[in-house]
Amino acid sequence: MHAMQLSVEHLRMSAFLVKMYLDDFSDAEFLIPPAPGCNPVAWQMGHLIVSQNSIIEKLKPGSGIALPEGFEKRHSKEGAADHEAPGYLTKAEYLGLFDQVMEAAQRFVLGLTEADLDQPCPPGMPPMFPTVASAVVLLASHPLMHAGQFVPLRRKLGKPIKI
Repeated sequence: MHAMQLSVEHLRMSAFLVKMYLDDFSDAEFLIPPAPGCNPVAWQMGHLIVSQNSIIEKLKPGSGIALPEGFEKRHSKEGAADHEAPGYLTKAEYLGLFDQVMEAAQRFVLGLTEADLDQPCPPGMPPMFPTVASAVVLLASHPLMHAGQFVPLRRKLGKPIKI
């Protein structure tokens, strides 16, 4: 197995865990913040979709997915401040977009070579991700960062333990 295949396995596992934690949530539960000061699942899923797509587009323009009109703004840091405003999608819509962007990430990663991984990231990526390899690790790990907020919400809602 080469690095790109391993990275795709990481992408798949991250997506699997996120979807497993959310599979029994209702549309209404997608709008509940896990704790005071946290964003609701709907915003977090939108943020993940926007972020994953942005990373892919920065690394290989034209490789991301088309997002609904106003989606990026609604799921920006500024959009996070207003959880009461309309504009959130249904759970099914978020998961559909999440699947699309994670598939785009897999295609992007499988198109890389070992030499590509050592290349510097293009402008616009945070300095903590200096190489394409570090950006690929971010693509695969970022969903798991948010899954850490989904577990406490599951407990808060009295849902069964998944893992």
